[in-house]
Amino acid sequence: MTDKPSNEDFLRQADPMRRELLAHCYRMTGSVHDAEDLVQETYLRAWRAYDGFEGRSSLRTWLYRIATTQCLTALDNRGRRPLPTGLGAPATEPAAPLVERREVPWLEPVPDGMVGAGGDDPAAIVTSRESIRLALVAALQHLPPRQRAVLILREVLKWRAAEVAEALDTTTAAVNSILQRARAQLEQVAPSLDDRPEPLTREQSELLDRYVKAFESYDIQTIVDLFTKEAVWEMPPFEGWYQGPDAIAELVETRCPAQAPGDLRLVPTGANGQPAFALYFRDGDGYRRFSLVVIDFDGPLISHVAMFFDLRLFDVFGLPQSLPAGAFAGK
Repeated sequence: MTDKPSNEDFLRQADPMRRELLAHCYRMTGSVHDAEDLVQETYLRAWRAYDGFEGRSSLRTWLYRIATTQCLTALDNRGRRPLPTGLGAPATEPAAPLVERREVPWLEPVPDGMVGAGGDDPAAIVTSRESIRLALVAALQHLPPRQRAVLILREVLKWRAAEVAEALDTTTAAVNSILQRARAQLEQVAPSLDDRPEPLTREQSELLDRYVKAFESYDIQTIVDLFTKEAVWEMPPFEGWYQGPDAIAELVETRCPAQAPGDLRLVPTGANGQPAFALYFRDGDGYRRFSLVVIDFDGPLISHVAMFFDLRLFDVFGLPQSLPAGAFAGK
């Protein structure tokens, strides 16, 4: 008989799984802050219970079971996290007053590096990107928590129905029924789980450069040319959302505090496996943090922009609070 593994063994084996567990909790909750707390609680509970771990499943499966249970418990007391497009209201006129709703628990973006979407393994990157893209995580928020858990365990993690049933303390038949309902509901609001996000093309990369230069130069006409006809722009915590290049251009021209070239600076980052930028606004001799922008494409043009004004995200993304004065891309 071999000795039971020590808690030090648990930490050594479990720590490499931290990023994938954070991605799982993020898919479940739509919040990078909640996901971090839930992963910490998962590791604490697993560490305390490790002496009783009998090895009937892999350590990874055991950790996912604990994490899923923690997520479901947390979601019992929390509402879903939408984007403005998920509130059910029609597109907003750009001239309408901005309505801020800080009481809504808005969906949050997640840094690529925190969930493994910024690594070097192409297979891992694709798997991570397709399952954390912003549109999909927003769509998952439409599902009841238990449906969400079943769909993620079955469709993202590829667990067998029997494994999901054991993890959720239910039957295989119930899991199959829940999955069927979850798929039907998700199809109404989301891209397919089978969609495989491709790396940016050279044309898309060049368009991103034009995007940066257009905003830093405050070139409204160029901004219009970058979007698809049905492009959507939304910016929580403001409840409105805007559709079409003309509406987006009018919104930027009339609502953005920038008044002249050089008022804005954009710093590239990565969120949800998508291009993203930290946006800074001129303040005295430098630039202060303003918002975080996540971008999606449809072919060669931009189809969606989500601009997040939660300044805590700058710390989560490891971004500076301010930038020194200097040349800008549009100069």
